Amino acid sequence: MRAVLVVNPKATTTSERARDVLVRALRSEVDLTVRYTRRRGHATALARTAAEEGVDVVVTLGGDGTVNEVVNGLLTAQLPAGPDALPPAERLPALATVPGGSTNVFARALGLPREWPEGTSMILEALRLGRYRTIGLGRADDRYFTFCAGFGLDAAVIHRVEQARRRGRVSSPSLYLRATVQQYFLASDRRHPAIRLERPGEAAEGELATVIIQNTAPWTYLGDREINPNPDASFDLGLDVLALRQLRVPSTTRTVTQFFSRRPDPHGRQVLRLHDVAEFTLLASRPQAFQLDGDYLGEREKVRFASVPAALRVIC
Repeated sequence: MRAVLVVNPKATTTSERARDVLVRALRSEVDLTVRYTRRRGHATALARTAAEEGVDVVVTLGGDGTVNEVVNGLLTAQLPAGPDALPPAERLPALATVPGGSTNVFARALGLPREWPEGTSMILEALRLGRYRTIGLGRADDRYFTFCAGFGLDAAVIHRVEQARRRGRVSSPSLYLRATVQQYFLASDRRHPAIRLERPGEAAEGELATVIIQNTAPWTYLGDREINPNPDASFDLGLDVLALRQLRVPSTTRTVTQFFSRRPDPHGRQVLRLHDVAEFTLLASRPQAFQLDGDYLGEREKVRFASVPAALRVIC
């Protein structure tokens, strides 16, 4: 079995020694090539090349941003098609994810342990047993995502966190909480909702203040605590949506509190929830912050979302 390990050398929770241990462990099971990312977006090119070379498995060591880039590389690879072509997911390399970032939402959603040594052990066992599952992905315009997207407040918070990390701050739950409070009270136009959601064959939903899109649950973690705006979201279904119509302090506080409950069921007059949606479009009267899988991608006025069923095999 041929495998490529795509390593983000800036991964938050692994050292050079840990990477060496991982490489030796993987080489005990597969014919392994190691490739290091050098810049943002490089993992996409590395994964695309690996798929076009016909490898069996691509392994990531990094955070959710590295996983997202690798997935986009796999899904955009140019593969030869024959008369008896397999389904798309069967023709692509399988994906194995070793947790190496600060949160690792995608790996944890697949049931992998938070720490990389335990995650590596589980992946090695799965490789020996040939254990994998096929999952659906989300797509925003021409880019795929694995677990979440955001349009509005949550994306703006991620932008603040990324700016703080470039100044040397360490990613932590407290950093996210401070960024959320600052963005909400100091930088959000809470009185004039600007977003409209359109679905084929359905009435448009207008005057939305912020929108969260999920391809699985949970949406993210605060330390070990799951945060679940859309608790029924699943890799096996379409996309789930939660939108807030207003960002008033009482209603927003109530809704966010519901995210943290043991049996989350966000609801209320200011809440719009949609389950298992195949496609929809978000349009905004002014530019909105936009993120995929926890990476800020700038501001947009329009994004088309679609569910992509049975898109990728993952080792789990």
